[in-house]
Amino acid sequence: MKSVAEIHQPVLAEVCADLLAPALATAPDVATPLSTTADFRSIQGPVLVDATLGLGGHSAYLFERHPRLRIIGIDRDPQARDLAASRFSDFANRLSIVGTTYGELDSVLAQHGLSQVDGILADLGVSSLQLDEAERGFAYAHPEVPLDMRMDQTAGFTAADFLNLAEAEEIAAVLHTYGEEKFARPIAKAIVRARVEQPLQVSGQLVEIIRDTIPAPARRTGGNPAKRTFQALRVAVNDELGDLERFLTKALAGVRVGGRIVIESYQSLEDRLVKRAFAAGIHPAVPKGLPVVPEQAQPWLRDLTHGSRLADEFEVASNPRAASLRLRAVEKTREPDPETPAGNLVKTKQKPAEKRFPTLTKLRAQNPVHPLTEGDHRD
Repeated sequence: MKSVAEIHQPVLAEVCADLLAPALATAPDVATPLSTTADFRSIQGPVLVDATLGLGGHSAYLFERHPRLRIIGIDRDPQARDLAASRFSDFANRLSIVGTTYGELDSVLAQHGLSQVDGILADLGVSSLQLDEAERGFAYAHPEVPLDMRMDQTAGFTAADFLNLAEAEEIAAVLHTYGEEKFARPIAKAIVRARVEQPLQVSGQLVEIIRDTIPAPARRTGGNPAKRTFQALRVAVNDELGDLERFLTKALAGVRVGGRIVIESYQSLEDRLVKRAFAAGIHPAVPKGLPVVPEQAQPWLRDLTHGSRLADEFEVASNPRAASLRLRAVEKTREPDPETPAGNLVKTKQKPAEKRFPTLTKLRAQNPVHPLTEGDHRD
């Protein structure tokens, strides 16, 4: 049986640790807690939020480098939380594991008596655990597994629920918006036709529909033809982009001046949101060429990676999942002007989700993500 460390190889762990190190090394002795009740809160040292704890690959590396570091680990996957808790049993008083999404970052900080932290790390997308376990329904190579795709299988709705309820127009919009699928419309129409005969239940049904719909010449390039559809459904089921927008706003507010944020993205939709959010603080919010830039419009983020950083050939060879990586990191140099809050600069300008995705909106309303109550860390 593989160990947790063997299951998960963190991507660019050393690079992430190097980017975070100045903020963690120069952090104040106490991260300004609002209350001190638990052992975790009473320890003196810097605080980092691992917003996508998973199996703890990045956190393990950081614990070894920073003997006084405290980590708040967020993950919505109960299985990942259990495995991480077991892996870090020796660091129990320096690790707090929280069962929610990173979009609830502000609530998580408040529950720990904190308003800001020294560093925030997020490794976006689906985890090694979820990809490698066929029954989770994320992989299209296992035709017999349920069309699930939930990161937390104890709550929410499945990909099958959505595909069997939504109209063709909405399914096509999801595939095009979240998967950038060129054949979204014909695939959506084929799904609606197929479910009349038999509701979609397993991955193999969807893969067969996609294979029969996409023209043969298009299937010969670009990898598995089901890749984009499966990505789109995963993003939709877990509200990944909506959650990322909420997280980015809260992360920019939740890191202290001098603190750092490091984010690893693996698909263009995620990276665009991260790029837009960071750019709002890196570049002055005034027209180019203005002789004097007002103080309140000066940059308040410093670009540490000068755009995005990619994995090198060695990293990709040792960890193929690094091939599509885009890493971005910033340091907060001052608090932004209250008149131009960071949150206003992250939002997309698409029409409201309830009009574009009525079935998704209804399913999400029936299965909401609730903020945790005080003391409920679900670890």
